[in-house]
Amino acid sequence: MKRLRLVGSAEIRVMLGGISRQRVYQITNRRDFPEPVAQLSMGNVWLAEDVEKWIAEKRSDLD
Repeated sequence: MKRLRLVGSAEIRVMLGGISRQRVYQITNRRDFPEPVAQLSMGNVWLAEDVEKWIAEKRSDLD
């Protein structure tokens, strides 16, 4: 059985090299960023594979 890997904004910060919380907010609110799979009281969560794919495709656009 495949385990579901979820990430929140803190993990996304790390995945993008320790960017600021404000920058994560800007990035995760882009129209082309994957939709969160859930909205929890601690914030949105995304599928890790969706975020990793997005980063691989868009990394050069973020610099």
